[in-house]
Amino acid sequence: MDWNHYRFMSTWDLPAPPDTVYAILEQADRYPCWWPQFRAVATADGTTGTTRIRAFLPYELVVTVRESRRDPRARVVEAVLGGDLVGRARWTVTAHGGGSRAVYEQEVEVRRRLMRLLAVPGRPVFRANHALMMRAGRRGLLGRLGAV
Repeated sequence: MDWNHYRFMSTWDLPAPPDTVYAILEQADRYPCWWPQFRAVATADGTTGTTRIRAFLPYELVVTVRESRRDPRARVVEAVLGGDLVGRARWTVTAHGGGSRAVYEQEVEVRRRLMRLLAVPGRPVFRANHALMMRAGRRGLLGRLGAV
């Protein structure tokens, strides 16, 4: 097992139309407006940028994000990640009940030195940190949807 390799999947059921949810999720440069753990996003061009992320643990991740797919019709956004996390991420938004379901999938390898050194004992803590960040993101998106 590669202790520095992670796969995450989060599912958010949301009380808003899929097109509305997708329109918010495809604007990664606006995440700091509603997702507290996204401390900053600096865009280099229309498809590439750098994010600074800090969840509950006392470290910050710097991740480059290059959009690899944006499909409003299918409501899918995919990105290739580099920097402290190397891999890929994808949002898929579908209709669900009277609202929508947003599924986030991420497969990454940790490159940040400290996290690699603490890979075995820190793994459950890193996974919990990610889960807490995703929970906060859902709460933030619900608030953002209430303001739309």
